[in-house]
Amino acid sequence: MLGPNGAGKTTLISILAGLAKATGGSVKVLGHDVQGDFAAARRSLGVVPQELVFDPFFNVRETLRIQSGYFGVKNNDAWIDELLESLGLADKASSNMRQLSGGMKRRVLVAQALVHKPPIIVLDEPTAGVDVELRQTLWHFVARLNREGHTVLLTTHYLEEAEALCNRVAMLKHGNVVKLSSMSDLLKTATSNVLQFKTDGALPAAVEVRARVTGRIVQIPAQDAGDVEQLLAALREGGVMPEDVEIRRADLEDVFIHVMNEQQGGGA
Repeated sequence: MLGPNGAGKTTLISILAGLAKATGGSVKVLGHDVQGDFAAARRSLGVVPQELVFDPFFNVRETLRIQSGYFGVKNNDAWIDELLESLGLADKASSNMRQLSGGMKRRVLVAQALVHKPPIIVLDEPTAGVDVELRQTLWHFVARLNREGHTVLLTTHYLEEAEALCNRVAMLKHGNVVKLSSMSDLLKTATSNVLQFKTDGALPAAVEVRARVTGRIVQIPAQDAGDVEQLLAALREGGVMPEDVEIRRADLEDVFIHVMNEQQGGGA
């Protein structure tokens, strides 16, 4: 589930988890209404929130046992041990939550969401601000759970993660789903290639209006070889010397920006 800040991603998750009440319509989790059949709906979900929320009075293992108890799960130490091992927390099992780094607290939140073995796992930007090691560990484990039959709902601003991991994508803007498609079909809609290069110079106006600039990196949609030649000629005429020039296939980020801009302009 992708969308700019304020699009409604976390609000939707809060409604699913029973932390917010929808002003209209209804939401069901595996057939269980989140209001009328809330207990069954909650048992079906494991939610990893954005915020680092923890109880400072317990160690990691105690935290997971208490979380299990909320769902009526007992004698699940074998599964807790597997979670601790899979998430790199085995050596922190007896550590108080206050002693953990931010990345380790994030791992505990993931373990808490999984401790009752929910069929649906909701991850709300789980790798925001975490190191590469945790990101790789988390995705390896989540991919395994997905292969074993768990449904995973992910919100993320790391579009390369979404492209690598997700089978289906919903794009939200202003609380509305503006695009819903399989990842493969979504990428097929990106008919253009992208001319990418680095430069320190100011782009000519005709090029700048088409460009996406990130620091020194410039990315411009290009339909064909003739379009690429025209862009390079415009750069030469403008006195811009591009470095590390390459032509790549459009990716999810390109599609996402196109969809958001299309909605901004009132397109269908």
